[in-house]
Amino acid sequence: MKRLLSALLSVILLLILPLASRAHGTWSMVRDTAPDYNGGVMLLLSDGSVICKATDVFGYGNVWNKLTPDSTGSYVNGKWSTIAPMIDDRLYFSSQVLRSGKVYVAGGEYGAGVNAAEIYDPVADTWTSIPTPDPGDSIADANSQLLPDGRVLQNIVNSNQIDYGTKNLIYDPVANSFSYGPSCIGDADESAWATLPDNSILFVDIHSLQTDRYHPSLGRWKRDAPAPVMLYDNYLYETGPAVNLPDGSVLFLGANSNTAIYIPSGDTTAGSWIRGPKIPDHNGITDGSAAAMRDGLVLCAVSPVPNGPDPDSIFHTPTYFYEFDYLTDSFTLVDAPVGGPFVPSSPPSIPVSTYGCQMLDLPDGNILFSNQYNDRYYIYTPGGPAIDAGKPYISSVSPEGCEFIATGWLFNGISQGAAYGDDWQMSTNYPIIRLESGSRVYYARTHDWNHVGLLLSASDTTYFSVPADLPNGDYSLYLSANGISSDPFAFHYTNCHTGLTEMSLDVSDLKVYPNPARQKAQLTFIASGTGNSVLHMTDVYGRMVWSDTYKAVSGLNSCTLDLSHLDRGIYIVSVEQDNRVKTIKLVSE
Repeated sequence: MKRLLSALLSVILLLILPLASRAHGTWSMVRDTAPDYNGGVMLLLSDGSVICKATDVFGYGNVWNKLTPDSTGSYVNGKWSTIAPMIDDRLYFSSQVLRSGKVYVAGGEYGAGVNAAEIYDPVADTWTSIPTPDPGDSIADANSQLLPDGRVLQNIVNSNQIDYGTKNLIYDPVANSFSYGPSCIGDADESAWATLPDNSILFVDIHSLQTDRYHPSLGRWKRDAPAPVMLYDNYLYETGPAVNLPDGSVLFLGANSNTAIYIPSGDTTAGSWIRGPKIPDHNGITDGSAAAMRDGLVLCAVSPVPNGPDPDSIFHTPTYFYEFDYLTDSFTLVDAPVGGPFVPSSPPSIPVSTYGCQMLDLPDGNILFSNQYNDRYYIYTPGGPAIDAGKPYISSVSPEGCEFIATGWLFNGISQGAAYGDDWQMSTNYPIIRLESGSRVYYARTHDWNHVGLLLSASDTTYFSVPADLPNGDYSLYLSANGISSDPFAFHYTNCHTGLTEMSLDVSDLKVYPNPARQKAQLTFIASGTGNSVLHMTDVYGRMVWSDTYKAVSGLNSCTLDLSHLDRGIYIVSVEQDNRVKTIKLVSE
């Protein structure tokens, strides 16, 4: 009934919507080439920058490139850089951006990281290994999803074991440890996982019509309604992604031209399915990507369906691009990216297979596209405006020390953004904050948002830190999720102070060496008399990381600073004397 009502509403909307609102998107090529060849997944950090798995043409790679938008917020004219390399090389692995803003990666179908996981800290630019319960577990070709409490449900695909594709781990970011979670009923290998509006997780068992659904409220998996059509190919049992639609349903895209649409029940009872339209011209998605766009349409990368058991008969070229319109349940062929190695063709396509294609929803409402072993990136701008149903709302912004808390709702959006079957996860259903003043755009760093999921109705909050170089002044603050932005919120910023009277520093009075320093540094300062001096150390966001009282003597004083507990970065060392404070910068390596 829900889908029928949606279809009737669709007809009405089509009668009243202007044709311009259904215009198709356009492509742009990112101006600069990346430092390295693309090697897979792209992830949106909570400060608006994008990290892209990279590699050389011969290896699986542990290198990541980073794309930072320019001062006007443009990703097309963005700046490339390289972040710290992963500990292990890996290809086709699980990935999640955590509520802390850190990045989780685990396993890999190829590479040394198949049995391991690690965490990336964007602020410190460091990777840290996470011990797994059993070194024999292969987290290969596996899915992962965030749970409502911020933990990660991680599937394991073990070779030559009786629990192949059914075993699951749960990673706890607070404890930084894994435990075993409830096993799936069916085999999750090669499957596409989708989070539903009630935070349950659904997939279709490999080469089957059977479905499994994990209910966090119950802590277990249940069988759900069977899919109406086969979505897997008959050779390697590959399939395509699952993408959330604006009405709460989920589009599953098959490798064999079939599609199916799942309508959630809204509770722990089974949902229902309807057959979706065939992907046109005998195309499918044999591993590959699709992205929920700001205008409610879905951008899909498709190629000819498999027709034999050898790889060349499964992973066909070329790749075409279609927009799926959920209001009409129809696909429309659109242009393919051109420039770099891609030349115009008719019909529009690129000479690659879908398995090498990745997409990512950007905060500005565009879609970033990459292809493996290519150092050029492309951006797709949707043809229609953002739909109001996905617009976040900000009710207040308040200071919290030297940070801020934004409050409102729909901070997680109405979809998970882009998806890629089983090999990558690149969800963007978390808040991104940008500050605009004239043509100048700054991105804040969000963290510790209170909700995980989508289409949530409860009050949302997120912490955010402004850039260290943000000038004092008035800004329009925007919060976006999956590229759909809120209305502007008036935000006045004044540099954070500790309440002390600051004064200009004669640097001969206060010194720290070596600088940069590792593990330890020596601080020297001159005191005007005997008495207690208060020493502070804060990070660039004004957060206190260390404080102590030092019994100073008149004249030169020297004390040792322990840096062993600090992440790499820039810190501010302060010495308070007689209600005056002097400061100096310290770089911890």
